[in-house]
Amino acid sequence: MSAIEHLLKPHVRDLGDFTVRRLLPAAATQTVGPFIFFDHMGPVQMPPGEGADVRPHPHIGLATVTYLFEGEIIHRDSLGSEQAIRPGDVNWMTAGHGIVHSERSPDHVRAEGARLHGIQTWVALPKSHETDEPSFSHHPAATLPRVERPGVHMVVIAGDAFGKTSPVKVFSRTLYVAIKLDAGASVEIPAEHAERGIYPVDGAVSLDGEPLPAEHMVVLTPGQPATLMATAPSRVMLLGGDATDGRRFIYWNFVASSKEAIEAAAKLWEDDQFPRVPGDERERIPLPARKP
Repeated sequence: MSAIEHLLKPHVRDLGDFTVRRLLPAAATQTVGPFIFFDHMGPVQMPPGEGADVRPHPHIGLATVTYLFEGEIIHRDSLGSEQAIRPGDVNWMTAGHGIVHSERSPDHVRAEGARLHGIQTWVALPKSHETDEPSFSHHPAATLPRVERPGVHMVVIAGDAFGKTSPVKVFSRTLYVAIKLDAGASVEIPAEHAERGIYPVDGAVSLDGEPLPAEHMVVLTPGQPATLMATAPSRVMLLGGDATDGRRFIYWNFVASSKEAIEAAAKLWEDDQFPRVPGDERERIPLPARKP
């Protein structure tokens, strides 16, 4: 029996300053564990004087999780948070009933031309937490647990894995790990989490001897352990956890278990009724046109 249940291909999205490869949501599965959105940003090198400018925009019903390999981003939100995120740090923003944020390259990075490489994910909040008060937390790289094995270096970003638990607050059982493997190294992916996905960021890896294609995500067969092996120095993201408690509706930056919540949030943004982002009040991304 194959360890691979689904193979998800990337869809390229142009964000203006750079493109991303989007793996979730996919036709085969909307979520892997609580993860409903998975974007691989970069690597991109921008010209001197340029950087990322994700203007203020709203969210409901989800948590955003930013994890960088290279570069630096300044996060600002309508709670008044202002936080630089650097490689290995974790920014976790819980949108709850509504939050607005922006992400921009800082001035000192723009001077030489911003370089950016990382993963941004959304976690669908359980129905019981969809309308929680919004919140923001930052976790420096040094506070995240590490697991070291011969040729294998792992960071538990959120949730629990390999006997370690991240300090990041989660709302359901979560699996999110950054794995670096030396050439020839291997690690067994246990079957303790209900849903699991693997995304090779770079390098070359195989699963139970089957090579994994670059820029694709594999969803693992539930209940079945599998061995991940690198044939070159590689970086891999392991994600998953308990299944989401029901299907979610998605429109633009909104995620909810009801269409009514989506419609209400869209009207609030269109009517400029969401709170502003202190220090970044002059711009906002307009509500996109609906597809007919």
